[in-house]
Amino acid sequence: MKNIDNILVALDLTSTDTDIIRYASFLADTLKPKNIYFVHNIKKYEISDLFQEQLKNFNLEKLISDELDEKVATHFKAETPSKVLISEDPYTESLINYIANKYEIDLVMVGNKSKNQGTGIVSDKLMRLLKCDILSVPENARLSMDNIWGGTDFSKESAKVFQLTSILANYTGAKITAVNIYNVPVQFTPYLNKEEIVPKIEKHTREKFEKFLKKNKITDCEMKVIRGREASIAEKMTIEAEKSGADLLVVADKGGNVFSSLLVGSVTDELFDRTLKIPLWIVK
Repeated sequence: MKNIDNILVALDLTSTDTDIIRYASFLADTLKPKNIYFVHNIKKYEISDLFQEQLKNFNLEKLISDELDEKVATHFKAETPSKVLISEDPYTESLINYIANKYEIDLVMVGNKSKNQGTGIVSDKLMRLLKCDILSVPENARLSMDNIWGGTDFSKESAKVFQLTSILANYTGAKITAVNIYNVPVQFTPYLNKEEIVPKIEKHTREKFEKFLKKNKITDCEMKVIRGREASIAEKMTIEAEKSGADLLVVADKGGNVFSSLLVGSVTDELFDRTLKIPLWIVK
């Protein structure tokens, strides 16, 4: 089983920093990692030439470092040793990947922003660069981990989800729900009676689900099969997870199945792009 020993928290000097620092503090109290690194990248090239003259007498790095030191001191209450790292790099994703490798990071935490605040620091490139897990934290995330949803498409890769949820449950006593979203293949619908094929697909899905759980020795979890209907897999997953009061949604970075598609580049990417109400943990 993997340990979450070293955590990197990506900050960007926006209002979401407070939320992610608080969640990092909660996570540190819960998982007891060895170290937490708070990282901010200063993109000086984004500063307009109009302000270069005004800023030339300021030590921008020190000003930002002092601000982040104060934020972390105010909102990070866990006993885990922490360090604030400031850097200047034109490519934030590459910088985070470099630090993640250097400090043997097990989990990178990023903010999940609402659409009117921009896309935040998360990008497809970051997800593909990192070899460690990624946790996307929304605004006002509940500091709780009692109800965890794990998505699966019955692939070998998605079994990793339940190795992680088992670890988290050992720390928190959380209830684990294993979830599969299935859709009726659209190419069949013009020719077959939906009333006949839907029960068959659901029965087939449940049988595959039971075999998947048994093969991977996954126990102590509730099995939930949900029809996607008109919504996308990602949309249906988030709607149902939020409706159930889930505190955390966990999916694999890739997978593959006939009736659902938790694939990197599809569902996982779409989940990243959505404005979420609950944290999203991507297992590498």
